Amino acid sequence: MATLLLHGELDHPATLSVRDLRAWPQHRAEVTFDCATNGPQHRVFEGALLRDVIAGAGPVFDARRRKDRSRYLLAVSGDDGHHTVLSWAELDDDFCGSPVLLATRLDGAYLDGPGSQLVVPSDRCGARYVSAVTHVWFGTLTVPALVGV
Repeated sequence: MATLLLHGELDHPATLSVRDLRAWPQHRAEVTFDCATNGPQHRVFEGALLRDVIAGAGPVFDARRRKDRSRYLLAVSGDDGHHTVLSWAELDDDFCGSPVLLATRLDGAYLDGPGSQLVVPSDRCGARYVSAVTHVWFGTLTVPALVGV
């Protein structure tokens, strides 16, 4: 059974299966996106909102402070080596509120075997759709100090 590691700046990091992800409310997204290799794709995904999964893991930011929340990033990796990055502000209802999913079903088929898929319904291209998610990292990026400036 495929699992994903939820880790980073979280009070409750976890290893989650697709079945575990079905414990969150499931949302439906009918999407069309352009795939560079296969052209336009029309799909129906169902799954947990990524923001709900992260919220359940206890992000370490101060939830009362928008500027604190806006510093956080998510890096998502798939078993084929594909990676993408999202900002927490894209998901947070006080900012963009995008309904990004960790899909548990694709076109009616359960994804227990291959693993969850990251779905970004607002994207016109499929580059941030990550199949068979293995890792979701949550945290802040330390900006390098400028030397000599």
